[in-house]
Amino acid sequence: MFTDIEGIKVGHEQNYEAATGCTVIICSEGAAAGVDVRGGAPGTRETDLLDPVNLVDKVHAILLGGGSAFGLDAAAGVMEYLEEKSIGFDVGVTKVPIVAGAVLFDLTIGDYRIRPDKQMGYRACEKASNIECPNGTVGAGTGATVGKILGPEYSMKGGLGSYAVQVGDLQVGALVAVNCLADVVDPKTGKILAGALNKEKTGFVNTEEIMIEQYDNKKNLFSGNTTIGSIVTNAKLNKAQAKKIASMTHNGYARTMYPAHTMFDGDTIFALGTGKVEADINVIGLLAARVMGEAVVRAIKEADPLCGYLCYKDMTGR
Repeated sequence: MFTDIEGIKVGHEQNYEAATGCTVIICSEGAAAGVDVRGGAPGTRETDLLDPVNLVDKVHAILLGGGSAFGLDAAAGVMEYLEEKSIGFDVGVTKVPIVAGAVLFDLTIGDYRIRPDKQMGYRACEKASNIECPNGTVGAGTGATVGKILGPEYSMKGGLGSYAVQVGDLQVGALVAVNCLADVVDPKTGKILAGALNKEKTGFVNTEEIMIEQYDNKKNLFSGNTTIGSIVTNAKLNKAQAKKIASMTHNGYARTMYPAHTMFDGDTIFALGTGKVEADINVIGLLAARVMGEAVVRAIKEADPLCGYLCYKDMTGR
């Protein structure tokens, strides 16, 4: 499982009445990090710092949260918690925790006035552990929804998903909050798992086909999107290699979300290397794409209904 990866802990905090939350990945020893932002509407923090030409070479936490740009406030709580633990970049007078992050848009579900904030970020850190990472309607996936081409009435519940593999000593895991405009598809069968519902809410329309048919309609589809996630491996990476891993991992989005990386999504992936084993970057990248695809599927299959949004379990009776 994702939390089996040596050197990391994961914590979640959420408010189910407000339908929002946040998830934090803590690397107390620091991890080499890279990022690749593909969507056209991102909400991010400290991504410039991860450019290989810039000074700091490790991060100490990744924050994934709801609340749109407001949700970036939760990073202050993560920083406070880590500083109290003397975790961060040593600047002499104190240690400055390096916390990179990304947020998704969930303001149209639940109570938009309540968003992840400093207190929620701190509580997520307090709950961080290396025990099993829950999937579904939890943490950053609490208010996530998918399949929004016909508006909120015909969209479905998204969620948080995780998955990891181990090959010899190499560990590669993915954690993702799925909140896309797109339909989510099982890459093994090509069947839609969750997405835009038909008028009877008994099955699915096809988001890509609707978009193609309405190619000349420039309507605003900004109804609450963006899928954000992270790859963590115990491999030895520098920042440039971590960025390449993040780039390759987007194949996992493309295999499961039809379409991915639209101008109405802020699709972002971080990649972390904890520096324990030597491994071929090409192998890490292909495994990263695989585990990310599986994490996306698990986010959908394990989501529970919330605020009137149907979920995969409702459609299948499972």
